[in-house]
Amino acid sequence: MTGNLVGYARVSTADQSLDLQSDALTAAGCGRVFMDTASGSLADRPQLTACLDYVRDGDTLVVWRLDRLGRSLPHLISTVRALADRGIGFKSVQEAIDTTTPGGRLVFHVFAALSEFESDLVKERTHAGLAAARARGRVGGRKPALTPAKANAARNLYDAGGTTVADIARVVGVSRATLYRHLKVGAADSTR
Repeated sequence: MTGNLVGYARVSTADQSLDLQSDALTAAGCGRVFMDTASGSLADRPQLTACLDYVRDGDTLVVWRLDRLGRSLPHLISTVRALADRGIGFKSVQEAIDTTTPGGRLVFHVFAALSEFESDLVKERTHAGLAAARARGRVGGRKPALTPAKANAARNLYDAGGTTVADIARVVGVSRATLYRHLKVGAADSTR
């Protein structure tokens, strides 16, 4: 690629200095460096957005370390893939990864494959754990608002009449909407 080298630097807090990263990116040949002071976990990094808008086909985005660009490995991989789709290379100074070279692309594809493999393993383990729990009679999700005993008490109070739905709901400790859903009371009956 023959375009510009554009740097991106980030520190997490205002008391940290961007000097180390800025100097390394300038030494790597970056003509322009965008700098954020924001946690890597935050989606809103205005200078990263500006940097991604600035780079053009043929340019290369350079970071000091991989963790300066991505919030997580999947986020890093998707960002670098989006850059590649636009014809933009990616370099990491510390890890010596350069997607403008065949070796750099290979290393990055290995990272991507490992990340996808890890994600698939987590999904498999989650599904296996849920299946095992269901086989033992356990069901995931939120517990019902009304226990069977409270549901029976609410039904008895409702059928006996003389008690408003609001009072029944208060007695059993649920909202009127939950009680209506459980009792399957029609709109005509909801005046109680």
